[in-house]
Amino acid sequence: MFEKKIRVQQCDLDELNHVNNVKYVDWVQDIALSHWREKAPKEMQEKWAWVMTKHCIEYRKASFLGNNISVKTYLESSNGAMATRIVEFYNETDKKASVTSTTSWCLLDANTFKPKRIPENVSDVFKK
Repeated sequence: MFEKKIRVQQCDLDELNHVNNVKYVDWVQDIALSHWREKAPKEMQEKWAWVMTKHCIEYRKASFLGNNISVKTYLESSNGAMATRIVEFYNETDKKASVTSTTSWCLLDANTFKPKRIPENVSDVFKK
């Protein structure tokens, strides 16, 4: 499990004054990239890249200006060039899940941008 903290800013809000749905997709992408950069050695990061191919987000509870959110992520599974990542958003005040995301990611060769089967050493990075 990899975790980051977010404090909701004015720029994160929509016209209803809660976190914009599109902002969650940004945060999903941000934590996935942070997770990769923290866990993978530099040489691995230079060789491989990840792209999101599909996302499903379940909204349970709105988040508002000033809320502190704990964002947790992990890789649920992988097969071939694809991996499934789970991202969960929790309100720090009540510790309840506000949003859950399931995303599909494809591993690419960083030079050719062609999909590549996920090598075991890449999968192992996320198990640490």
